[in-house]
Amino acid sequence: MTEQKTETALSSDATEVRRQKLALLREKIGDVYPAHFHRTLTNAELAAKYEALEPDVETTDIVTVAGRVYSSRNSGMFMDIRDASGKVQIFSHKDTTPDAARDMLALIDIGDIIGVTGVVRRTKRGELTINAHEITMLTKSLLPMPEKWHGLSDIELRYRKRHLDIMTNDDSKLRFQQRSQIVSGIRRFMETDGFMEVETPMLQSIYGGATAEPFKTHHNTLKLDMYLRIAPELFLKRTLVSGLSDKVFEINRNFRNEGVSTRHNPEFTMMECYWAYADYEDMMDLVERLFAELAVKIHGSTEFTFGDKEISFKGPFKRVPMPEAVKDVTGIDFLSMKTDEEARTAAKAAGFAVEKDWTWGECLAFIFEEKVEGTLIQPSHVTHFPKDISPFAKEVPGEPRLVERFETYCNAWEIGNAFSELNDPEEQRKRMVEQLEQAHARGEKDKQLDDEFLDAIDQGMPPAGGLGIGVDRLIMLLTNSPSIRDIILFPARRNKVD
Repeated sequence: MTEQKTETALSSDATEVRRQKLALLREKIGDVYPAHFHRTLTNAELAAKYEALEPDVETTDIVTVAGRVYSSRNSGMFMDIRDASGKVQIFSHKDTTPDAARDMLALIDIGDIIGVTGVVRRTKRGELTINAHEITMLTKSLLPMPEKWHGLSDIELRYRKRHLDIMTNDDSKLRFQQRSQIVSGIRRFMETDGFMEVETPMLQSIYGGATAEPFKTHHNTLKLDMYLRIAPELFLKRTLVSGLSDKVFEINRNFRNEGVSTRHNPEFTMMECYWAYADYEDMMDLVERLFAELAVKIHGSTEFTFGDKEISFKGPFKRVPMPEAVKDVTGIDFLSMKTDEEARTAAKAAGFAVEKDWTWGECLAFIFEEKVEGTLIQPSHVTHFPKDISPFAKEVPGEPRLVERFETYCNAWEIGNAFSELNDPEEQRKRMVEQLEQAHARGEKDKQLDDEFLDAIDQGMPPAGGLGIGVDRLIMLLTNSPSIRDIILFPARRNKVD
């Protein structure tokens, strides 16, 4: 029999033993999965309350706790149980525990969830312990727990069975607790800064706000093809037009039918905001304040470690225009060039493979991605993007080929993207029509012009700064996680193949 078959057989045997114990429990106590159990303290609250209890001291305090059994020693005399907040030791001995409770021990397996009522003490070795008076079966687990050290060494298994990953891996559990803290920290920061949280549609009849392949579905009653949003931008701008608030934001789920990698998941989280009467420089300041606050929240400092790098979120971040950054690294001076042909010729001369129809701005952006992006380890704002690739941003005064846009990079990753938003309705329509024509030329036949958005812009949108932050990548940085799948509870995966 192969090793794999042996493991399968053992697992099956262990499951059968647990089912037999379940049957005995049903005969013995009736309801093995009760609807209610009232504990008096969580394990963390218990530890805090008795933090000053000296070793080898027993109280007269009776408490009730609950949790999953993680270890059992001496035929169940010693058990460790954990709830979401921490662990506590349970002691069951004939001198302190009634026979009815001790009779339960033989039917309890690691992984079961139990409730315990008893007296609090601290052992000679300093372990906070409850001398059990009553033991209640709350959930009989029918599957064995993974072995502590190698049960979830398979990375794909960790993603596929996240409940086991968190159950057996404290680092993984901490990452998702920190994710929650970061998302709630972003929300509190934005609200404190005067932004109103709004909600925009995830199902849209016209997709837009970014260039990406959408997921398509169909509404039966409306007889209408619909798309999962790729960005909330156009709806958020309509909210700004309405005057509901001068500052709006949304922590939003976006969906893009594109590749999967260590930095990409088909559904992902962003924070997108718009600020009337502000510009892209105001947004740079906001990013720096937000990032610093989150770093302090998670690490107690603006300095933290990612892999082998020391990262500092202490502002101000480096700010560099894209043409200048490219010139510094490659020596190519795009601002001195007058035509698209001149840009293509210079790029080819420097060894870059550029397409024959690429514009000046597309050549600049390509070389930036190839040669500069990977050097941006400390947080940096790259400003002054080409207008060719930035249809919703205002031109830089005196340089119409560039726009007031920046992207924030850290660890060579793009973390944020922001504009001084275009609000000239005629220019906006012109650029969106051009973008639509380019999409159709690429074969995106479903792409349509969003006339409702353009109608709102015709009504008049105030000058504004707009910002999108990739929340997942920011969380990766702050939790020292090399893959996006480490910080998304249930990432996209291929179907399991037997």
